[in-house]
Amino acid sequence: MIRVVYRKLASLFVPVFVLTVAGLGLPRLAGLPSPWRELLPFLPLLTITIGIFLSLHFRRGRVFLVLLLLAALHWAVQTWLSEEGSTIPAHLVFQFIALLFPVNITLFCFMRERGALTTAGRMRLGFLAIQAGLTVWLVRSHGGGVAEFFNIEIFNTSFPGGISLSQPALLMFALSFLIAATRLAIRPSPVNSALLGTMAAVAAVCGWPTTPYLPMLFVTAAALALTMGVLQDSHDMAFRDDLTGLPSRRALNEQLTDLGRRYVIAMLDVDFFKNFNDSYGHDVGDQVLKMVARKIQGVKGGGRPYRYGGEEFTVIFPRRRLDEAIPHLEEVRK
Repeated sequence: MIRVVYRKLASLFVPVFVLTVAGLGLPRLAGLPSPWRELLPFLPLLTITIGIFLSLHFRRGRVFLVLLLLAALHWAVQTWLSEEGSTIPAHLVFQFIALLFPVNITLFCFMRERGALTTAGRMRLGFLAIQAGLTVWLVRSHGGGVAEFFNIEIFNTSFPGGISLSQPALLMFALSFLIAATRLAIRPSPVNSALLGTMAAVAAVCGWPTTPYLPMLFVTAAALALTMGVLQDSHDMAFRDDLTGLPSRRALNEQLTDLGRRYVIAMLDVDFFKNFNDSYGHDVGDQVLKMVARKIQGVKGGGRPYRYGGEEFTVIFPRRRLDEAIPHLEEVRK
């Protein structure tokens, strides 16, 4: 049970760590030497570019699209805050991005990974392009009505700290964060954790876009969390069995090189599994393997379970004697 809970929470470590460092580092940026501060504006574009490259390389279409949204948000904030301005009211575009960003992230949490340049990936990119086109059209043609919409007071209260997020966008962030967090609890993964962390970072950017260094720092943190999520997810694909969720044979082979002089290795096999597959079908057989894997995952005594292949599993007990491991193996067998 503890191992399962730890695995569900472990994927949250990277985004929580990145956002914590960003929050703690924000007050200290003003004290950096001038040459270092001059490099800070390049951090968001650098991390977004690296993230886009890795998401394309590892075929992570959801992360690729969210990074594009981050780039759009970064542009909107910089344009709004700049003196040069734009041909369209950048502050209204910013509010639209703040409203649509959590909605899109929530949708991506429920979508299956289809790659960035596949047919499904291009359709999703087209979906974002339609949103962008509608945003520009509404801002240019119905700017007054759009401004009135974002000035709607849903909550009869004032928010602290001069928050710039409109109340409709704030409500959307709250609902979307709750839905995405529930999805993460049901289906934990590094990418879903990174998406949730990105939503939190974007909420900070949209809430306080005029705070010195905050938009730059938290856009960078969001892009970094997404990039780390891609790397974690790719590592899991290589070292974790997709069907059962147990570490795979590749992870077992690496563990075998670091066992020391005392250990116990147990090989577990599901009896007559081929006959079961022939009688009930491979889909039901897969469900049985998942059930068996969950039972084996509950092994006590410091045992580490792996899927060896097919219906075969391995449990390693580092620094244990045979008489210490057998009672725990018997409990799993029963």
